[in-house]
Amino acid sequence: MPEPDASPGPDASDPASTGPLPAARRLGAVKVLSLAVAAALGVLGGLGAFAFGYGDGTAYLRNNPESCANCHVMQDHFDSWVKSSHKNVATCNDCHLPHDFAGKWITKMDNGFFHSLAFTTNNFHEPIQIKRRNARVTQSACLHCHRDFVHSLLPAEDGGDMLACVHCHSDVGHAFKD
Repeated sequence: MPEPDASPGPDASDPASTGPLPAARRLGAVKVLSLAVAAALGVLGGLGAFAFGYGDGTAYLRNNPESCANCHVMQDHFDSWVKSSHKNVATCNDCHLPHDFAGKWITKMDNGFFHSLAFTTNNFHEPIQIKRRNARVTQSACLHCHRDFVHSLLPAEDGGDMLACVHCHSDVGHAFKD
């Protein structure tokens, strides 16, 4: 027959052995965690505000194409737009943002965050390349302005296949061809 356990049981002075934390201790842990989260958010918010101010972030809220050339990787694109057939009729926002209010600002925020991240960490392809989601926005902008001219080229069904406008007209918005 096994001998009974001679241990006296949990030690009331050892917090690890008493089960759940007492309410006062849980409240202290919540306060410390809240303070740590608030400090982290404060640091991130402060860095974000500094970067926004230092990088003239308000310029990106306007419709001035020169704002797009704030980054050196965009200078060639800006210079080519100046030489393009669209210079007098379309700005960067006209072609690179959706034409509805919510889509415009969501895309601006999305691009602003990812452009800032890529340029800050120096993690981007040079020359810069348009991402697939932004190419869809640009295609929609072409169709928005030129629908009357291209309606016979559009797919019969929504979402049907068609060539991107820039497949044939790659030098329209940006006159890279000399």
